Amino acid sequence: MQDQQSIDMWTKIAIYGFLYPLSLLPLSVLYAMGSVMRFFIYNILHYRLEVVRLNLQNSFPDKTQQERKTIERKYYRHLVNLFVEGIKLLTLSRKELMKRYRCVNPEVVNDCFRQGKSVILLSGHYNNWEWMVLSLSMQFLHHGIGVGKPNTNKIFERIINKARTRYGTEVVFADTVRDVFADYDQQHTLCSYMMLCDQSPASVEKSYITFFLHQPSAMIYGAEYFAKKYNYPVLYYVVRQARRGYYEIEVETISDTPQNASYGTVIESYVKLLQRDIETNPPFWLWSHKRWKFPVPPFERGLSER
Repeated sequence: MQDQQSIDMWTKIAIYGFLYPLSLLPLSVLYAMGSVMRFFIYNILHYRLEVVRLNLQNSFPDKTQQERKTIERKYYRHLVNLFVEGIKLLTLSRKELMKRYRCVNPEVVNDCFRQGKSVILLSGHYNNWEWMVLSLSMQFLHHGIGVGKPNTNKIFERIINKARTRYGTEVVFADTVRDVFADYDQQHTLCSYMMLCDQSPASVEKSYITFFLHQPSAMIYGAEYFAKKYNYPVLYYVVRQARRGYYEIEVETISDTPQNASYGTVIESYVKLLQRDIETNPPFWLWSHKRWKFPVPPFERGLSER
């Protein structure tokens, strides 16, 4: 109990005493600080460097070592930019956010709203996904809901989620997401459910197995499950960096009527689109994440546990 109280206290000190004051600085200053940070985490601390190199080697077996090294260096520059932009999220104004983070074709989503349909928005940890959480309810006409994994540090989770949701987005986790879908569907509240399906699943045995970035991969099946259960249109969006600190979102349709689609179609289409974007510009995916930390059963597309 005493240890937990100490962790909670230091978490509050770190956020309110350090991160919040930092977030008030201009992004240009934060990026300059990030350049110094990059030198230390990459050249001195080698933060998750073995994970990054293994992921790149397995994902791009046809690239030369020098080509992967170039991606690696660019990735760490991107990683510190993500950290800096995550700090800025704490105090970023509505006006500044929408100037820096905008959807180029919001009508793809908003047309579903006008038709009285909720939607499921699929993407990955590619470019800045946190600003999408922050701006979701401002990007489209739907009530925005970000579906994520809970943090082990509950004080950190509570404070950060308060910042994430201050512009109208709701954040829910796996333990409540079924009830959220059911409640909003019964209330006829039109929602856009943002789901990042490229994270490592909690249970490989209950995941959908497919081939992703040249290796057997377990994918979270929840997006297709909910799409079929409620027949919500499934859309894929990619976040592209226009320049540092400025992003453009582009949306495309995976399925208008997922109940009519054959089993696995939603996930397989999602995987192909995400892989397309990663291969087009590799440094902007989250390579330091232990995406393949759990062994995958012998490869056969579909649910590993029927």
